[in-house]
Amino acid sequence: MNKILIVATSRLIKLSANIAKMLSYPFHWAFANKRFTLPEQAAPLLNRANPSCIPQIIWQTNFTNRVTLPVYLNYLFNRLMAPSFEYRFMITEARCDFIAEHYPEILPHYERLQIGAAQADLWRLLVLHKFGGVYLDIDAHQIWPLSRVLGREHQELYVTTRRGELSNYFIASKPSNPNLPRLIEQVVVNIKENTLRNVFYITGPGVFIDLLDPSKVPTVSYRHAVHQGSFTNEYFQYIDKPQGKWNKEQRHTLVILPEQEDTTHL
Repeated sequence: MNKILIVATSRLIKLSANIAKMLSYPFHWAFANKRFTLPEQAAPLLNRANPSCIPQIIWQTNFTNRVTLPVYLNYLFNRLMAPSFEYRFMITEARCDFIAEHYPEILPHYERLQIGAAQADLWRLLVLHKFGGVYLDIDAHQIWPLSRVLGREHQELYVTTRRGELSNYFIASKPSNPNLPRLIEQVVVNIKENTLRNVFYITGPGVFIDLLDPSKVPTVSYRHAVHQGSFTNEYFQYIDKPQGKWNKEQRHTLVILPEQEDTTHL
């Protein structure tokens, strides 16, 4: 019965979100330069005891904190669906500062990544390892209250796609979750070896698919937890980024900057 209710709720949310998205086209036609600011940090809307060992923090990142109406509505909806969660957001520069402070040994590898999505893939693993919480892609939205999705016993939780594969647009974890260093290490190895050419396999879901067995880690289907792209789409997400989405950007930009040879002895 609960799953039926969740699916019904998700369909209603998707319908409402798509209506809002369609109405955003005339809005941004009339107000072409209008942008909304995502906060770097926002306190919980409600103060409630946390029944889970996963900290009540939502993490997000983007190339800018100035976003279109659909992206901002997506943010507001997530806040309403997780009222007891603190919100933390980092732009590109803040991600680099965080890694420099907490993981300086990984910074040289991170700086070789030339595509923002690949950088964000590595950053989300590091920030969850350090502080814990829940990572959501900027276009991801909950379809059921986040506290209920996490439950009381999970120390980590991963989302599965329509195909039943793991993805990384939603990750929930306690700090120092032992699976996160495994994922981080593999991403670093992929950067060092520089033999792959697709963000998906270098830093993205492909790493999760290769390393984690869905039957041995806690998972939740996207149908019962979190969807993508209902409120927003590529047009509204990348309206201020000519390079577009990562899958387009990597067609003309190397994901990993080649290592510079040491010529000081010459």
